[in-house]
Amino acid sequence: MGLFSTFLSRLASSSSPRPFLRRALRSPLLLPRLLSALPEPPSSATEGFAFSWSRALLPLAVAASAGALAVDLRPDPSLCDAGLDHGIDGKGSTDLVVRGTRKEIPEEFIEELREILQNNMTLDYEERYFHGKPQNSFHKAVNVPDVVVYPRTQDDVQKIVTACNKYKVPIVPYGGATSIEGHTLAPQGGVCIDMSLMTKIKSLNVEDMDVVVEPGIGWIELNEYLRPYGLFFPLDPGPGATIGGMCATRCSGSLAVRYGTMRDNVINLLVVLANGEVIKTGSRARKSAAGYDLTRLIIGSEGTLGVITEVTLRLQKLPSHSVVAMCNFQTIKDAADVAIATMLSGIQVSRVELLDEVQIKAINLANGKNIPEVPTLMFEFIGTEAYAREQTLLVQNIVSEHNGSDFVFVEDPDAKKELWKIRKEALWAGFAMAPGYEAMITDVCVPLSRLAECISKSKQQLDASPLTCMVIAHAGDGNFHTIILFDPSKEEQQQEAERLNHFMVHTALSMEGTCTGEHGVGTGKMKYLEEELGIGALRTMKRIKTALDPNSIMNPGKLIPPHVCL
Repeated sequence: MGLFSTFLSRLASSSSPRPFLRRALRSPLLLPRLLSALPEPPSSATEGFAFSWSRALLPLAVAASAGALAVDLRPDPSLCDAGLDHGIDGKGSTDLVVRGTRKEIPEEFIEELREILQNNMTLDYEERYFHGKPQNSFHKAVNVPDVVVYPRTQDDVQKIVTACNKYKVPIVPYGGATSIEGHTLAPQGGVCIDMSLMTKIKSLNVEDMDVVVEPGIGWIELNEYLRPYGLFFPLDPGPGATIGGMCATRCSGSLAVRYGTMRDNVINLLVVLANGEVIKTGSRARKSAAGYDLTRLIIGSEGTLGVITEVTLRLQKLPSHSVVAMCNFQTIKDAADVAIATMLSGIQVSRVELLDEVQIKAINLANGKNIPEVPTLMFEFIGTEAYAREQTLLVQNIVSEHNGSDFVFVEDPDAKKELWKIRKEALWAGFAMAPGYEAMITDVCVPLSRLAECISKSKQQLDASPLTCMVIAHAGDGNFHTIILFDPSKEEQQQEAERLNHFMVHTALSMEGTCTGEHGVGTGKMKYLEEELGIGALRTMKRIKTALDPNSIMNPGKLIPPHVCL
């Protein structure tokens, strides 16, 4: 025992404990004991590491002396995430801060980046802080990126990733910063790869109805370019979203009910993997049976498998005519029932949006409108003029059968644009109701037949809460969102917001739904994945992640819960 104690003492005093013991200490059986012994981190990172280990090893020595501990000293690599403490990972947690262990960035690594990028990088703290705090997101991390880089070409990205893999420096890809589940947090510091300089439209193939773009271009800017050709890209998430980020989070939007999500509208990708290798995931053909579907594997991977550098997108013809309709209901269940009945009727709507009375009130306050403050449905019908009007009249009959009222429709282009504008700005209208507050913006999705029930149950909790809560739904595909406003300086309000989020998610999961229909997992929804998918699916994801990113540098701490081990 004396020899073992001496070994432990030397190990604890070392600034670099042996990897095999670190792996053993990450065993799920030991973790509860060790965490109880860990102190708060001191100010010095080096002192904190050694001091924490000396405290953490105390229960090991006690257990070993009692013969109660079997430490696996085999040199097999650990396949659990190290250096991460997700305060939000517990099922009952209300802590929204992600903690991680940050390693010092070697100066020679910074010099390599300078050789690659010249002036297209920054160590400025304000810039790093901005990139480490997503816009309009309640998620935070204790660390920010150590450096922000701005590649201009795929070759730049390839060299950056190769250098990061060489020095084992974490990478966080960064697009429009509109994601809201903590996707762009940097809990371990590292390199933020801002793609905002890669905005080229590389080729437009009008006859094939596809376009090849770099990942930094926004969907709004792309559609402005496409309009003169009579084409458009149909996905419409929040303003500011970029094509690369939309691929990474598998986004959708209000038009998904007709055109599908990002996975249905991407034909091919170029991706830089963690080892610096560039892969092509497909061809420009509209369909293929050649091998694994790597395109769909990357879409929705949230930067954990590679950095997207080129995207080939499927395009659609601009509709020749469209009609936008609105109608009101006394209850949100009636509104949801109409959305379901419309879809079951076979009517080809391009959008079905549901807004509750609180969201309508926010829109009125922010825009000086006088819309009746009751649950409201918005529809869009497209096609020829005759077809669009015919579909409008059919839906009007469905509305009248479900206690709807005030059915109105517009065909004037400016009027239609104004209606969709206020819908797109619903989040900012919500913020105007409570200046200085933060918003927990969350979404779930259920089978269409359960939408009315899920929204109704959630709405009961939201209405009973002291917080201001709004509901917006892409009702045609069973996906709905809430905006829950809370004062970030009041812990009880933050806890209440997280309680409502928990309730929504667990209600959706109980109805065979998902914890996120389009926002993605990031850090915020990881704690629900095991309940939704099962540990077997998560281990499979982990195997894929480990095979493609053995050094775990690609957006670490996202999507796959850190407790998942192989």
